[in-house]
Amino acid sequence: MRILVLVDGSKWSQKAALYAFSVAKRKNAKVTLFSVLDRREAKALAFHLSMRSESLEKIQEFEETIWKDMKKSVKEVITTLLELGHREGINCSFKIVEGHAKDKVLEEANSGNYDMVVMGAYGKSGKTRIGSLLEDVVGRIVVPVMIVR
Repeated sequence: MRILVLVDGSKWSQKAALYAFSVAKRKNAKVTLFSVLDRREAKALAFHLSMRSESLEKIQEFEETIWKDMKKSVKEVITTLLELGHREGINCSFKIVEGHAKDKVLEEANSGNYDMVVMGAYGKSGKTRIGSLLEDVVGRIVVPVMIVR
């Protein structure tokens, strides 16, 4: 069995990884931690920051700093989860890609390489409504999807 876990750095995706680890332990499954970095998020945050600080000329500098921080942050979360999985004796790996989250998740999940997808019910915003990525991909992934709350 092969399990794809969507990781965005939120506590919900970390809970999803822990759930996937428990399934993997019982089923002797392989877990892939998967994250998508979208440069548009860095651009939007940089624009917002430059508007608030009235420093439009620094937008590119802000964007690069935010982009580096985004990559560092997701790598730290995935490294922590990988270490935990390996300590538990789980065969786990990771994959980080750049692009539009919906497209990249659907492409990876439907690649034929997985038997199940596990994801958190909410994203990084932690809002009470279902995460927008979940709304975009549920029903379009061809393997079973486990949504963790």
